[in-house]
Order: sequence, then structure tokens, then C-alpha cells
Amino acid sequence: MMKTMKIKAVLCSALMLASMGVNAKQVELDKVAVIVDQGVVLESEIQELVASVKKNALTSGQELPSDNALRTQATERLILTNLQMQMAERMGIQISDPQLEQTIANIARQEGVTLDTMREKLAEEGVSYDSYREEVRRELITGEVRRANVRRRIYITPQEIDSLVKLIEQQGQQQAEYHLGHILVGFPAEPSPEDVDATRSRAEKVLELLNNGSDFAKIAIASSSGAKALDGGDMGWMNINAMPTLFAEAVQGKKQNDLIGPIRSGAGFHILKIMDLRGVQTVEITEVNARHILIKPSVILSEEKAEKMLNDFRTQVLAGEADFAALAKEHSADPGSALKGGELGWADPEIYVPEFRDTLNVLAKDEISQPFRTVHGWHLAQLLDKRTGDATDKVQQDKAYQLLFNRKFAEETDNWLREMRDEAYIEVLE
Repeated sequence: MMKTMKIKAVLCSALMLASMGVNAKQVELDKVAVIVDQGVVLESEIQELVASVKKNALTSGQELPSDNALRTQATERLILTNLQMQMAERMGIQISDPQLEQTIANIARQEGVTLDTMREKLAEEGVSYDSYREEVRRELITGEVRRANVRRRIYITPQEIDSLVKLIEQQGQQQAEYHLGHILVGFPAEPSPEDVDATRSRAEKVLELLNNGSDFAKIAIASSSGAKALDGGDMGWMNINAMPTLFAEAVQGKKQNDLIGPIRSGAGFHILKIMDLRGVQTVEITEVNARHILIKPSVILSEEKAEKMLNDFRTQVLAGEADFAALAKEHSADPGSALKGGELGWADPEIYVPEFRDTLNVLAKDEISQPFRTVHGWHLAQLLDKRTGDATDKVQQDKAYQLLFNRKFAEETDNWLREMRDEAYIEVLE
């Protein structure tokens, strides 16, 4: 309590003294509206946030509650932001000016404008660029604080992922349509075991011809006992729920031009070809295997020296005077990859920050990049290899995981913020 009284007394005295003119007439410039643990929310901050909300509502034609209700909501948001910024300070989370400028440049690029155009638009809206920068910095810092504290509260079981994947697949299957080609190598009436074996052998020969490039329609007309034989075996477009169960099970997970069979039924052996499909998500992904050296600028190591350091490494490696892996082990600030000579392993490049992803996408195999900057620091990257494969199952699992994570993250963020506020000392001043 003594600490709180000191904060209140010092802040109020300082503000009052700063507002005294030559004739000692007091003019209130600002005042403390809320004491939040070791920090404060100023009246000017509340008024600025309320004014901003009103301006946005006017632009979008949105109705707002009473001024009292609006002030209460604005005050609550500023209390939570203040608590998160205090926690960031305790955790040592900071956003450097280069990181901030890079983030703002990315925002401008996503909006399809230049930085100069962005500055002009902000000025037209009555927002100073410096204020905007600091707001972005706060958002980045509070985002890092939330991720650091909420992520460890989230646990997703493999069973949850599998259940959601099945649900997604079922929903997708209801929309899926297949253009099927069908050849039936039929049994004679009342087939004997020998007849079954002979029919299977003919079906396998048909499949072999098709795999070797024979025309499906021509083979169907010549060999099929199916109702659509004269149509080249063309069964047309069929919803997965409308086709025979035997076929529906067989086509799941298959791609365009895949041949399926022979599948036995009471009529004989069936061979299917997926001529086309729609409403089915099939994903091919290009993965990269890369390695890098990360140098983090600091009070001791400037941005310029970090970049020069990597330029020197690049020159040495290209000249055969140094080994990339050895340099990574000795100098890289990425502990996860440094022990492996900087190698990151096979991964979808989309998992990396935009600058790292874009650099890898333009490198040729074994090529070493120029030094480049990301939010993590300065990098020197080398593309070791690329590969392309069917990632449909992985994408479905990743999608399910992300949906579950996002839902739980939102729930746990609310819980965490509520707990943090309940544990804090909050005093709203009259």
C-alpha cells in the first residue's frame, strides 16, 4: 500500500508542478486515471482511445453504446495492455527499431502501398507516424507476451486431431464428385474357382495394358461387360455418396488419372479410372532442406558489423577457405540448428518468416544467399535441396491442429488475461 501511495503522490505532484505557470495559476495538462500495479493509465490515453473508436464507428456507420460504457471498455483494454507491457519488461521482451520498421514495411506491402503512401494516409486520418510506430511496437510486444504465456497452457491430443480430420474429410466427401471410367471383367454364370482365377488373370492383363498406356475407352469397348461399355466405360460424374459402396471406398484418397483395381464383386473384377475430380482437396507441396547462420545484433554488435561478419563468412566459404557447417557450429545464434551445422531439415518454406521463405524460394540448389535481415537477426542461408510430394494428409492434419490451437488459444488467452487482472493491484481514481 505504501508503494501505491508513493506512486500516486509522486505522479500527481509532478503533473501539478508541470502545469503551474509564471503566475502560479494551475492548468491541468493530464492526470492519472488508473493505477495498474507498477504502472498507470493516463486520462489522455483513455480519451484518445475513446475518440479513435468513435471515429472508426462514424466511418463504418456503426452504432455505439453510451459514453460511460465506452469509457469503461476503453479503460479495461488499457489496463490489460498496461499489465502485458509490464510483464514484457520483466521478461526482457523488446522490439528493436529495425524489426519495427521491417514489420511496418511488410504491412505496407500487404496493403499494396509504399511507406510514403502509408505515411500520407495516416496524416490524412490525423494520426502521426510516430504514434503509429509505437502502437505497432506495443502490438508486437503484447503479442509475444501472449504467445509466451498462453502457448504452454495448450495441449492438443492426437485423438483430437484425428477426430477433427475425419470430420473435415466427411464434410469434404459430401461435396466430392468423381468422373469415373469403368471396366468390368465379368464372371460366367455360376463361376467355379477356376473361372474366378481365370477372370482375375484377364483383369490383371487389362490393368497391365492400361498401365502401359493403352486407351481406356478403347479397352472398355473391347473388353468390358459393364453397362457403359459402348460409352468407353464412361460413368460420368458421380457424387461419392451416389456411387456403389465398393467404388466409394476404393476412390478415397486417389488422384486424377489413377487406376484402381482389380476389385472383386459378385459380378466379376472391376477396374476404375479417375478421369477427373472436383470438390476434393489434393495438395502437392514443395519442401526445402536448408541451413543457415544467424547473427543477432546487440549493444556490443551493431547491425553493420553483423552484416559484415556474414559477408566475410560467405566470401570464405565460396573461396573454399572455410566450411559452412563449421562456421554455423561456432557462430550461429540459433541453438537448435547450430549443433547440426546450421541445418534446419526438410520443411515447408511457409513455416519460416517471410524474408527467410522468400530468400529460399529464389535460391538454386547449393547456392548461398547474400546476408539478409529478419525479425530474428541477420542470416546467411544455403539451399541444400528441394523435393515435391503429396501433402494432402499432412495439410489436413495441420489444418485440424491449427483449428484446435486457434480455438484453445482464444479460450486460454481470455482465461490468462482474467487471471492476470485478478492478481494485479488496480485502482481507478476519481
